Formats: sequence, structure tokens, C-alpha cells
Amino acid sequence: MSYYRYSFFCLLAIFVVACEQVEPVSINDNKSSLIAPPIGLTVGEGMVNPIGHYEIVPRFSWQVDAESPQLAQHSYQLQVATHVSFDPEQIIWDSGRVVSSESAWIRPEGLTLESRQRTFWRVRTWDAASNSSQWSETQTLETGLLRNEDWQAKWIGHPDTDKRTEELSPNAIEQPGNQYYPPQYLRKNFELNKPIKRARLYITAKGVFKPFINGQAVSEDVMTPGWTPYHKRIETLTYDVTNLLQKGANAIGAALAEGWQGRIFHPTKQDYVTPLRLIAQLEVTFEDGTTSRVVTDDSWLSTDQGPIRTAGNYDGERYDANFEMPGWNTPEFDSEGWKRVYSEPHEPAIKLQPKRHAPVRVTKTIPAITIVSIKDDVAIFDMGQNMVGVPEVSLPVKKGQTVKIRFSEALHGEEFYVKNLRSAKSTDWYIPKSDGLITYQPTFTFHGYRYVEVSGYDKTATPTLDWVTGKVLHSDFDVYDNFSTNHSKLNTLSNNVSWGLRGNFLDIPTDCPQRDERLGWTGDAQVFVRTSMYKADVYAFWSSWLESMREEQGIDGMIPQFVPFRPFLTEGTAAAWGDAATIVPWELYQHTGDIAVLAENYAMMKRWVKYIEFNSFDYISNIGTYGDWLQPFTENERASGDTHPDLIATAYYARSVDILAQTAQLLGYESDANQYRRLFNNIKQKFRTFFFDDFLNVVNSTTKQIMREKGKRLKSPKIIKLNLKTTQTSYLLPLAFGLFSEDEQATAVQKLLALLEKSERHLRTGFLGTPMLHQVLQKYGHSELMYDILLQETYPSWFYSINNGATTTWERWNSYSLEDGFNKANMNSLNHYAYGAVAEWFYTGILGIQSLEPGFKTFQINPQFTTRLNNVQGTVPTIYGDINMAWSVTANQLLMTITVPKNTRAELKLPSISRLNLIHNGESLADTDLWLEPGSYEVSGIIKMPE
Repeated sequence: MSYYRYSFFCLLAIFVVACEQVEPVSINDNKSSLIAPPIGLTVGEGMVNPIGHYEIVPRFSWQVDAESPQLAQHSYQLQVATHVSFDPEQIIWDSGRVVSSESAWIRPEGLTLESRQRTFWRVRTWDAASNSSQWSETQTLETGLLRNEDWQAKWIGHPDTDKRTEELSPNAIEQPGNQYYPPQYLRKNFELNKPIKRARLYITAKGVFKPFINGQAVSEDVMTPGWTPYHKRIETLTYDVTNLLQKGANAIGAALAEGWQGRIFHPTKQDYVTPLRLIAQLEVTFEDGTTSRVVTDDSWLSTDQGPIRTAGNYDGERYDANFEMPGWNTPEFDSEGWKRVYSEPHEPAIKLQPKRHAPVRVTKTIPAITIVSIKDDVAIFDMGQNMVGVPEVSLPVKKGQTVKIRFSEALHGEEFYVKNLRSAKSTDWYIPKSDGLITYQPTFTFHGYRYVEVSGYDKTATPTLDWVTGKVLHSDFDVYDNFSTNHSKLNTLSNNVSWGLRGNFLDIPTDCPQRDERLGWTGDAQVFVRTSMYKADVYAFWSSWLESMREEQGIDGMIPQFVPFRPFLTEGTAAAWGDAATIVPWELYQHTGDIAVLAENYAMMKRWVKYIEFNSFDYISNIGTYGDWLQPFTENERASGDTHPDLIATAYYARSVDILAQTAQLLGYESDANQYRRLFNNIKQKFRTFFFDDFLNVVNSTTKQIMREKGKRLKSPKIIKLNLKTTQTSYLLPLAFGLFSEDEQATAVQKLLALLEKSERHLRTGFLGTPMLHQVLQKYGHSELMYDILLQETYPSWFYSINNGATTTWERWNSYSLEDGFNKANMNSLNHYAYGAVAEWFYTGILGIQSLEPGFKTFQINPQFTTRLNNVQGTVPTIYGDINMAWSVTANQLLMTITVPKNTRAELKLPSISRLNLIHNGESLADTDLWLEPGSYEVSGIIKMPE
């Protein structure tokens, strides 16, 4: 066969395959009005009409309207254009009619966007009968500056680049040893002499910034740009500032503070990464099509003598009204005394990349509910909720009398509890310039608190509740109000978990929001990621953090204990903490169905597993771990718990390898998948024989060989003796991770049940074991026991904290009690999300909604009924729409309502129900087929309750 004939047949084959997938489109489809258009259009991880988007090749998602007669999508057409009119010459990408039910995470092949590119997109769908929908409402997508080469601006800052201050309190006595870069103010005047069509401000900082144009704040964003590995990547923000500019004289300015570049833990000089810097690029398009650009360069002016004197995440902010500069960010301001900035080019090695999740903003405002006490001109206000954010204080002051604002998570009696803050001062100061009423809200700090102590106000005034208002801060995503029951304390627990999420999802997933830490601990994150996806719209939040994790991974594959990382704080990694590298991407994929999160993180996942493999001997991991952190009732009060670290490390080694094998299979890497499956089976076999005897008891003692110690390879194997203890977690981990053979699982479950009975149906688990309780007990048919554990009132339990006043979840099961006061440990956060992982079971167990296919394309409804609850309702938001479920039981009569989103199917499993009656969209179904198509259902029947 000649080359030309061979080429012809190849092209013909490609054409035939393409025709099977793409159907011709009838532009004049007379059925298009019969079906409602798609709704819920988003880009990337859920963005709506984004400005400054980060994707070069975007992902598009949409939903079939719940009110449409269309049950499922048979095919779709997606168009992207440069103009809202979608004229043929303006369409830059057209899928044609694609035969597919997929309506999420569609990545157009061949479409590549450029920096600043503004596009419009729309979609329509067909059902199985070829009825077409109308076109969706047109959506916009505008990219930010995608490459470093797009930046013409320079980094600028105050010329005294190394100047620091130790002054936070007025007399510098209360902050010994703490050093701060003074906040800076930067500004520039410029002229615009034509009518303005569109203007964009691209901006970021080394530190945190607040930008202004012509005296107006550019946005309500807080603590921007956020925390990333600054030596690798700094996020940029894009703002539409068209309405802030004017023809003629204009001024642009920004205030800077150190933010996350400040100290971590106790004060050390190593904490200071770089001096404060700003980079900004204002690009203006005029009505006549011409453009103008204003950039940060050495023509800007600066001062460090503004009213914000010092500011830090841990220690608070000091504001001196005597240094106020009225109009400093307006064109009319007299900048005499300001200095020319220092400027330097941006570094090619540090990526300037558009922020890929929502910035921190004020998401709620809550009033103080009571004044706890007024003593010696010191007033303590109770906000009624342990929260994260800043106060807005409005109160009378006297010139020369400094207002001091302190924060605490709890009181014991009237004792203001700050011991758990450790070295964090968590204090704001306001120095008035005259007598009168002032309103003050800190700009460059945040606090974890419930109680606010105010002193230094006008002593002739009597404090009132309106003096203090709480501004709640977190990354600006939706927190769902999507679960409730007839059990008040269970509702309180659900609410507490949500508040713990709010308080610790402040740009990164922090462990706690109040003390001198606030780090992205990987272990806390991996145990909570599943729960968080049921509780809030946090896919973009997690995806962004995973990018930082990839950047922080060591050249040997090591994942640090927290991300972003400060290497001088600690060395090495930890099992179950570093395993966030595999677990977090996997759980995000399971919840969303977006395979891009696996593809994006696959290399990191492989390198992490290689790191464990290198630090293992005969399939037993030696990397160490923090253990089942803060397990109650441990011997010698060990924070790491009683479960042996090697058992934990090896179980997580197996879990990461199992995830990697499945990921490789999904991504089409067949040889990798086979390799990891073999490795998983080898680890599984070794785990079983090394840690358990023939009767599936945890061995009392054993020995192992190691070839590496303290990071160094030994010349010959070293024998180490291990002493193991039997714990609930020692069975929970292998049962959850599939490390016992099928014929041994029943025995392992009985061993676990015996331990739970021995503890009088109380948990004896820490951070790692606790999230496995509901998963394992439901899987093996013991949900009633899970209810016993969940609804316990005594220590250790979730309700124990509620009975002792908790409004969030705590770091320790016994962080506080009304009888004994606070736990003696300094490490005693009253706002920690890890133990809130149990809230996943509210959705997967109590409501019984479990995904059968990633993203809930198909799902199962199998509620775990109990006599302890008789009324439950909740919602699981998915990429296809909301799954709504409710059930109630009265005198053994069950009534359920279910909503199955369009373009999905649900399997209804009700093994304990007899005389089943099923009504679909108001019509009784003669065939009670338990596979439910999209729509609304009512289910009734007689229920046999568990004994």
C-alpha cells in the first residue's frame, strides 16, 4: 500500500470515529423551545463569570434544569466566542453536537486562552428523543495575567527595606523580642485623558495588601493575596476598576503589612522571609480602542508613617489615629515628605499566577449577645460564638488614652482564658487623636475568639452591647445549611462542625485559628476533606492548597507535615500527614468526578509513594508518625496515642499505594496500575502477618529490621524491638483500608466490637481513628452502635464538649469542663476541625446518601434508621444538582421524600421496609423498581427498627 493510500484510510478511519461522537447540528431546530436551557454554568472548580481566571484550557460545567421535562442529557453543544453575539466569525471553539451525558468538567481540546482574554460561552443540550434545549444564558470568562512575561511592573517598597520595629504596644513593653516590618503606604498620581471603556487592576504583594483608587477601596477582600510557598509562587488578583477611574487626574495606592510572611510559632529572626513588596499593573482600555498602562516602578512614593503602626497575624494590630493621612490615596493629596520607592524586577523563578480560589472576605456580621462583666473600666463582651475574624468597635474615647482590645475563646467564670494562645498576643490597640466616638476595625490581622475584652475607653461612659460587632472571616465559599433533625444536640454538633470549618478555612486549611501556629497541617486536612465537601463548596479551596503541596514536595518525594512549609520549624514528614498527597486528591475526585484533580497531582502522588518505599524495609514503613493524635485515656498521657506508629505508618503506606493503583488505572497508565496493585498486595500480606497473630490479635511484641536511621543509610540491618498495644484504631485502619482478607473481616469486626463494649460504647480514638468509626461500623452493619457512640453525653464524646459550652469542635476531647476548667496543656485549641470529620456520617449514614460513581452521577440512598431520631432532612449538593432527602418515622410508619437531580440515577435500598409504596412526581408507581430516575419521590412503608 502506498503512503498516500495509507494516509487516506487513516484519515477516513478518524472521520468515521468522529462522526460516531459528533452529530450534525440543525441550527433551525423547531423543538428548541420545548426544553428549558441548561443552568448552573461554571468554569474551573465552580467559578461563575470569573475575572482573572487561571486556566489556559478551562473546564466547563452545567446542569439540566430541575424544572425541565428533560430527564437526562443525551448530547450537548458548547460554544466559546469573542463576542456576546456569537456570530460565526466570532466563535473560536464549537464542539458541535457531542453524544455524551457528561455535563461537568468538559475541557475543550484545542482551545487555549491567552492572558487578559475575554470570552463568552454558552451550551445547549438534547434529550434521547433529540429534543433540543434553548441556549443557556451567555456566561463570561476572562483570564488574568497567565505568564510572568505579561508583567511590565516591578516590585516596589519603602526604601528602608530592612527596617523593623519591636513596637506593638504603646510602650513596647508587652512585646519583648517580637519584630515587625512596619506597614507601608504606597501611591502614585496619573492622568487619563480619554473616555474609559474598561480597566483592570492586576496586583499582588509579598505580604498582604489593601488597594485603593481615588480614595475608594478596590475590593472587600481581606489578607490578600493569601499564603502560598512564596519562593515558588505568589497569587495575583484581578479587579474590574472601570467605575473607580475618572477622566483627568487619578490616584492609585495600597497599604502593605507582613501577613503570613511574619513569624510562625515563637519569635525568631528566621521568620522573616522577605521585606514587604507590592507589584501592580493597571491596564486601561479607552472607548477609541487605545490603551494605557500604569505600573509599579520607581516613580511611586511611599511612607511607613501611616496610622497602622504594626500588624501581625498572631499579635494583632496597632492603629494610631495621630498618624492618619486624610486623602492619602486621592489625586489631591500633598505627598511632601514621602520617599521614592525602592524597586526591583520580578524573579523569573517565582511564578506570578492568578488566584485559583476565592479570597478571604467578611462573610457574616454577628452582634455581641451579652456583657459578661465590667470591672475596673474593663468590659468583657460575649459574641455567643467561637469565631474567626476581627471586631468592629464603636465607642467613646479620650485623647491620650489607648484603647486595648484582647481576645479569648473561653471564660472560666470570669477568668479571661489566653494560656492556649501561647506566644500570640492577639491584641489590637487604638490610639485616638481626640475625644469623641470612634469606629475601628483592624485591617491586617485576624483572631480566633468568642470573648472580647475592651479597656481604655472613656471612663465616663457605660459600655453597651453595640460597642462590639463581630466580623466573621474565611475564604469566600458557600457554607451549606443542609442537615437538621429532631435532636437538638445533634443539630448543635452539625453547626459546631460548620463553624470549625469557617474558622479554619482562611486561605489555607489551618489546624487552629487562635494560637501562634495556624498552619496547614496535612494530617488534619486529610481526615476532614471528605466531610468538608458535604459541608461547603470548597473544591477550589482544596485544589489551590494541593498546588502548594506539589510545590513544597521535596526532591526525594517527601511531603512536609504542613503546607506551606517553613523548614526551620521541623524536619521530615509523618505517616498519615504526608499521605494527604494521595488521599486529598482521591477524595476530591470521588466527590466531584473531576478526573483533572488526579491528573494534576499524579506525579506528586507517585513521588510520595516512592519516598515511603525508600524509607521502608520489607514493606514495613519506617517514616514515623504523630500517631493517633490526642487519643483519650492513653498510657503516660502520650499525645501520639497507643496505636503503634509502625502499624499506622504501614497501614497508610498501603492506603496510598491502593489509591495510586486506582488512579493509574483511571488515567490509563496500565503498567503503573499493575505495579502498584502488586505492591499493595505485598504490603497487605506483610501488614497482616507482622502486626497480627493467627487469631487476629495484635501481637504484643515483635522485631523489625531497618536500613536507615535519622535519614542515613546503615551499613547493615539494625534490629529493633517493638512493643504493640491493642487499640480501637489498630482494627479501624485495616478494616477501613481493606487490609484483612474477606474471610477475616468478620473476626476483625468482632475484635473491634469487643473493644467498644469494653469502653462502654465510648470511642478511644484520636485524629486518625475517629473518622474511621462511622465508615467501618456502617459498612459491617453496626450503625446502631455508631449511634450509641455519636450520642454519648459523657467523656469522651462530641456531646461532652457541647454539654460544656462548645460552639465549635475542639482539639482535645477534654479541652474544657465546667467542673474542672481548662485542660492544663498549652496546646488546647477550642476551634479545631479534625474531630468534626464525624459529620460526614450525617449525609452518608443518617441520610444514607452514598456515591456509587464519582461525582454522584449514580448514588445510593440507604438511610440508617434509629429509634433515637424520628425526623431528619438534608441536602447533598453535587455538580449535577442537589440531592434532597428527608425521612420521618411515627409508630413504625416511614415517610420519605427524595429528589434525584437531572442527569443522575439513584439506587434505593430499604432492607428494613415492608409494604413499600413509591410515588414519583405525584403518581403512584405499580412497579417499585428501586432504581430511581430524576425527579421527586415519596416513599412510605412499615419499618422494622433495629433493636
